[in-house]
Parts: sequence; C-alpha cells; structure tokens
Amino acid sequence: MCTNGLTAQAFAGRLQATPSMRSVMVWIWTAVALLAAAPRVGLTQGNYPNRSIKIIVPIVPGTLPDTLARLIGDKLASKWGQAVIVENRGGASGNIGAEAVARSDPDGYTLLVSQPPPVAINQYLFAKLNFDPLAFAPVSIISTSPNVLVVHPKITANTIAELITYAKANPDALNYASTGVGGTPHLSTELFKSMTGIRASHVPYSRGLAPAITDLIAGRVDMMFTNITDVLQHIRSGALKAIGVGSDRPVPALSNVPPIGDTVPGFQSTTWIAVVAPPKTPSEIATKLSQTIVEALQLPDVIKRYHDMSITPVGTSPAETAVFLRNESERWRQVIASAKIKPE
Repeated sequence: MCTNGLTAQAFAGRLQATPSMRSVMVWIWTAVALLAAAPRVGLTQGNYPNRSIKIIVPIVPGTLPDTLARLIGDKLASKWGQAVIVENRGGASGNIGAEAVARSDPDGYTLLVSQPPPVAINQYLFAKLNFDPLAFAPVSIISTSPNVLVVHPKITANTIAELITYAKANPDALNYASTGVGGTPHLSTELFKSMTGIRASHVPYSRGLAPAITDLIAGRVDMMFTNITDVLQHIRSGALKAIGVGSDRPVPALSNVPPIGDTVPGFQSTTWIAVVAPPKTPSEIATKLSQTIVEALQLPDVIKRYHDMSITPVGTSPAETAVFLRNESERWRQVIASAKIKPE
C-alpha cells in the first residue's frame, strides 16, 4: 500500500520520529488488526465449507456406517463443491475413531459418522475414555433400522416363543455371537435374555461382524442379533433363519417375520447412525450441516438406496439429535446395569 507516494515501510519510519507518534502508530496498527480480524470470524462460518471435509467412521469399510458415510458424503460434496473424504479408523469398540474426532478442531471440517457404542454406550463399559461422548456437537441422526434375531437352521425353533421354550428346557445349551462387548448385537441379546429369563453363552468376535456371521452360517454359534442389512442375503438363501425383528411392526424386506415385541412386550432393538462434530463446534455450522443432510436424505436416489438396504432415513436437527442421544445413552445404561456388564 502507498500513502502519498510513500511505501508502508517509509510511512512507519516517519511515525517513529517521536515517542508520541510511536504510540499513535501502535494504536493505529492495533485497531487495524482488530478490525481485520473481526469479519474473518463471521466469514469462516458464513462461508463454510470452503475446503475439504473429512468424515471419520470408527469401524471397518463395508459396514452400514461406512456405506452411509460415503453416500451422504457424496451428496455433501455435490451440494457444496468441496471434497468429502471418508476415513476408517476402527478399533476399541469405536473409541479410536471417536477420540480422533473429539481432538479435532471444532470448525466443521472433521465429522464422526457413528453407530451407538462410541457416542451412547462406551462410557458405561470402559473404565476410562480419552473423550467425553456427551460433549460432541450433535448434528443429525441419519438412519434407523431394526435388528433381526437370526439362528442357524439346525436350531429347531421357528418362532420367538419356540426359542424361549427351547432355551428354558435346555439351560445354557445356546450360545450367541456378537461383534464384541458393548456392541448392539451384544446388548440386544442381553436385553432379550433379561426380558425372557433364558440363558445363553456369549461368543464375542473382536475382529468384527464378518467372522461372526461366517461362524453363524457354519453352525459354530447358534444365534445373533444384527442389522437386517448385514444378513438379508443369507436369510433369503436359507443359510440363516430369521425368527423375529426388533421393530414394533414387520418390515417390508421380511414381511413374514413378526416383531419380537409381539411375544416379548416392550422389546425393541434398532441400529441407528449418528453424525456428530467435535466439541464446541459452532451451532451455526452444526445447523448448516444438519439442514444439508436432511435435504440429501430427501433425494429420490438416496431414498431408494435406503429402501434397498431396509433402513429408514431420519434427518434430525441438532437439538433433536441431542435429545435422542441422551435418551439412548440412558436406555443402554439401564441394560448394562441390569446385565451386570462390568467396565473393561
């Protein structure tokens, strides 16, 4: 910049002539700095996003959270003209990926797309977490889907009532697979056990869902609660037998399979996927994210994709998401306490 033909350096040099002029110079530059900085705060939020966004999924590729993160990420990228990168950071029941997001800058450029454990359950299962699940900035619940209770065909029971009768006549004869302590498959089965009075041994698969389903199909384990999407093809092929769904009504993909609640009143087991941001993310950014996600969930191709996977699009506001997460956290806390599951 020039002032009456002088360079900025020369102009500053003239102000250094006297102490009083040096004070004027300091005041001027301080005022200029403050004025320049003030609009940039608003501009950062108002122009969000102006660079690429990273979505961290705290579970392996190919799972439902991963699939939905990529689907929604593509829609955000198309809407905003910014790249959306999905990064899988599995391990420790989702804690590794969740911690990475919790430690990220609260600017909306790092998000977590998560199943229940890291944001609603793990605080009751781990003696210490390096993040506070309830401190995440809620953005939106993007899906819910009922879990289904599947058994190996060698199990003679074809209904929930028959399974309960068999289990009570043969205490500890059954075992069940899960993706690890505290996951939805584990807690859903523990809830089912507590509400029916049956006994069954837990076989956790710390390496994830795929080996659990492989062993279930092979008959090395007897039954499992899991998301319908994960086993629908195996149910249709006859490799697994579905005997009840965790929703309060039948689902189109398994219209002949009744809700477990018809036999066990009050039983419900669903899987949901949430989008949250680092703690202290500005509410304006969380709201803009939520609104754009809701728009994406209403697109015809997204609706069809959800339907094909037998899941339901939701799309909640940050305030609605916060209430939902608090309620889910309390619900699973009660299940964990009832089943006497101890923190690791």
